[in-house]
Amino acid sequence: MAVLTVDGLRKTYRDLVAVDGLGFAVREGETYGLLGPNGAGKSTTISIVVGVLAADAGTVQAPPKERIGYVPQSLALYPDLTGRQNLRFFAGMYGLRGAGARSRTEQVLRLVGLRERADDAVGAYSGGMARRLNIAVGLLNRPSLLVLDEPTAGVDPQSRTAILDSVQRLTGEGLAVLYTTHYMEEAERLCDRVGIVDRGRMLAEGTPAELGDPDLEAAFLRLTGRELRD
Repeated sequence: MAVLTVDGLRKTYRDLVAVDGLGFAVREGETYGLLGPNGAGKSTTISIVVGVLAADAGTVQAPPKERIGYVPQSLALYPDLTGRQNLRFFAGMYGLRGAGARSRTEQVLRLVGLRERADDAVGAYSGGMARRLNIAVGLLNRPSLLVLDEPTAGVDPQSRTAILDSVQRLTGEGLAVLYTTHYMEEAERLCDRVGIVDRGRMLAEGTPAELGDPDLEAAFLRLTGRELRD
């Protein structure tokens, strides 16, 4: 069953076509990866899906905003507050109060592996820890669709592994995840299916086997004629 369906999506900025007729679907319990280089149109697509931008054309059938968890590339946290305080604040923004907010805060801290550092100020967190807390914020509202826009950009290898482990646990619980990345190994590890995007267009989608190559890197090179580098 599709949790998210995107069809014929188009977005332009003056003479620049950022998204050009893009279409895909994300099913319940599936991690769907939008794979492409910087500037391919991934973040613009994400912004339209979550309602931050309006499309020029096309349709998006998605859960209501209160059932979407959105984790942007830029951190949206308060550095002077502890991890737990940040979560309690954002829980209040979702309408969670009292015991319900406390319970959900502890649940998401466990999911992202930050319970031991929950009472430290976020300003003292490493970049990877802050990104894991950002994911925790996106989970507070028990979303049916979690949208992750390059969540491992700029983090160290250990933190990247922790983030990927967290995402794998979430899809194991039935959550639909839309994941953008330009890291080939992340897509191969996490994604049930991938859509290869370049210059705003969907070039192909499926598993590596369905794309006709033994791995995603070979498929991307064949479709675009250029290597995808970290």
